[in-house]
Amino acid sequence: MKSILPALLLSTFIAAPIATADETVLAGGCFWCMESDFEKLEGVTDVVSGFTGGTVPNPTYNGNHKGHYEAVKITFDESKVSYREILDHYWVNIDPFDARGQFCDKGPSYLSAVFVANDEERAIAQDTKNAVKAQFPNQTVVTPILDSSTFYPIKGDEIGHQDFYKKSPVRYKLYRWNCGRDQRLEEIWGEKAAGKS
Repeated sequence: MKSILPALLLSTFIAAPIATADETVLAGGCFWCMESDFEKLEGVTDVVSGFTGGTVPNPTYNGNHKGHYEAVKITFDESKVSYREILDHYWVNIDPFDARGQFCDKGPSYLSAVFVANDEERAIAQDTKNAVKAQFPNQTVVTPILDSSTFYPIKGDEIGHQDFYKKSPVRYKLYRWNCGRDQRLEEIWGEKAAGKS
């Protein structure tokens, strides 16, 4: 009996589902909009707004965030959505040709970027970027692929930025419409824009 028990425990362990959550950080302009666009994607379990890419410690929205991008940390279940699918969704939710920011938001903190944690992610990110370049041969894709760095989530008095589209839906919709985000996305991506496909 003693020899059977370890085998049963081992087979139970092997048959048990293994957690497959993974994370990535993406910058695509206003983190309110990125949060909204990614929380709608099946397999995404969490989206957190914050800053990354700069050297200033503990950046804040109303304070010093020089050198940082507004970004989101996306947690996803790889058994439901792959890293490549996350990136495919990313590209059709940004303007990859805007070197000054995203939509109505201009300036360094609103630039788009893909942050990668390792060579495998870099290869997949580059492959998806190459696909965008091939689709638009007469335009320059300016979105860089960068090494990941410390991600600073929005916190403290600025926590209102997290889930802003849920907390203030009317203000969020007015901002998004007035910023021209969806209009520009549809102009670039057609039916693929904003999850229409």
